[in-house]
Amino acid sequence: MSRTTFSIAPGRAPLGRWGLMVALSMVGIMSAASAADDLSGTNSIDWTFMGMGLFGGLALFLSGMDQMATALTAVAGERMKGILAKLTTNRFMGALTGAFVTAIINSSSVTTVLVVGFISAGLMSLAQSVGVIMGANIGSTVTAQLIAFRIDQAALLMIGIGFAMPFASKRESARHYGSMIMGLGLIFFGMTVMSDAMAPLRTYQPFLDFMTTLERPVVGILVAAVFTGLIQSSAATTGIAIVMASQGFLTLPAGIALAFGANIGTCVTAMLASIGKPREAVRAALVHVIFNVAGVIIWFGLIDQLALFVQWISPAYPELSGSARLAAEVPRQIANAHSIFNLANTVIFIGLTGQFARLAEWLIPDKPLGEQTFIVQAKYLDEELLTTPSLALDRVRLEILHMGESVQTMMRRIMPAILSEDRQALREIELLDNDVDTLHAQIIAYLGQISRSTLTERQTHELLRLLDAANDLENIGDLIETDLVDRGRELIDTDVSISEPTREVLLGLHRTVSRALAAALQAVAQNNEIAARTVTSMKQEITQIAESAAAHEARRLVAEEPNRIPAYTLEIDILEKLKRIFYFAKRMAKTVDGDEMGNEAA
Repeated sequence: MSRTTFSIAPGRAPLGRWGLMVALSMVGIMSAASAADDLSGTNSIDWTFMGMGLFGGLALFLSGMDQMATALTAVAGERMKGILAKLTTNRFMGALTGAFVTAIINSSSVTTVLVVGFISAGLMSLAQSVGVIMGANIGSTVTAQLIAFRIDQAALLMIGIGFAMPFASKRESARHYGSMIMGLGLIFFGMTVMSDAMAPLRTYQPFLDFMTTLERPVVGILVAAVFTGLIQSSAATTGIAIVMASQGFLTLPAGIALAFGANIGTCVTAMLASIGKPREAVRAALVHVIFNVAGVIIWFGLIDQLALFVQWISPAYPELSGSARLAAEVPRQIANAHSIFNLANTVIFIGLTGQFARLAEWLIPDKPLGEQTFIVQAKYLDEELLTTPSLALDRVRLEILHMGESVQTMMRRIMPAILSEDRQALREIELLDNDVDTLHAQIIAYLGQISRSTLTERQTHELLRLLDAANDLENIGDLIETDLVDRGRELIDTDVSISEPTREVLLGLHRTVSRALAAALQAVAQNNEIAARTVTSMKQEITQIAESAAAHEARRLVAEEPNRIPAYTLEIDILEKLKRIFYFAKRMAKTVDGDEMGNEAA
């Protein structure tokens, strides 16, 4: 069978992104100029330019957040993934690890996606994941702390440096670090644009009256939750709250209420991301919702006390008064309140991770067998990770394991079906290959999407190895579905019988090859070199079993038995097909070992 291939074109950054940024920057500059005119002596507000400034500034802010998160994930995502996998041995380490990883890659949603993958692969329990999700909430507050520094004057400098870095160095890391610095500059520049656009509102009484209503916690929480759900960024909501506070529009209690609402609204992102995903993903998203909502409920009546504590620990400027003092003090106070709120919630609930997990499992139970669908679909190929190739390639590994489960079922059932001459079982095994073919096609399509991203040399090599592994696994399924199923039907349709000693020989080789297939799948799914070497070292064992089986068949051939020639041909054919399956399992293992593929015959 021909192997599936596709070409990999080098990725290029879309020029449209730069054009969009330039256009939005022009909008921001025009809006800032208009706002300055308003302040210089005109009492009327130019709503058109204000709207352009607010929209353009928000677009720049969100674009910067996205760009910085993508760059940070590309730079540190793979290392953070390893840290998550290794350091979540208990709930406390899970929380610390979740906070650290989220702070580094600047995306709690990516942390949650990684966690779901580990749960699905059996590397992490749902209870362990609860601690990581709690910690991710703490890590997500780092962005607000960063925004509160308000280093606006350096925004354009950071954009310029970030833009120039890829041209100054051809290294892949320079491009990512440049994108990260430019994203940070866009965040601060977007905040400046929004701040300048809102400046005329300082004297607009209806707006000031509306801001007063936000001091009522219910209103502030609802407004922030809806807004965060729409733009799907709690950091953006908190950032806008800090921008408004820097203009003196927002008091600290109102800012805290907005931060609470942002924590609830960000759950929309997790729930939307879990639609159509395995139940493990839905449970993890539900844990996120329960934790955030429970935290807000606990603190709802303590906003004033939290505000007093934050005022005590935050820098104060008593020499100022009125809106000038609010503008100087409240931005940092909001950021501190956001951090303290999430840290305190983690401390409060960290002892209840098991209860959170059981509640999620009770609310989202496994489907009864009678309700399960048998239309196979990919479980792990998450399109949200396509922009981060290192993480997307890990999902391919998990999906190959998912595909391998069907192949292992075929392998486990084929020899008993042949020896028992069970025609129905052979038909069921044949139908299982449809699942294998479906998953194989989805894996190849997903790898094709990854290949359109900008890949490092190592990622390109890994992609090609996973492509080969998927093809090898599909070839094993085809060998079972066509050759071995056909041999089973031939045995049923003829008068040939397999003797008891020959059955033991076939079963022995079948068990050994099945063990090799299981180890090869483990090697690919976990990138496990030890498992890969286990498979390649089994060649001598397989050869010895095959030679012993061939000697046995030779003795049968000279024996005076009925139908010995057809029986010999059939049995030798089955032995050869089992050896061929081992050959493909060994090829799969070699994709992990890094050896050249296909140079050595089984």
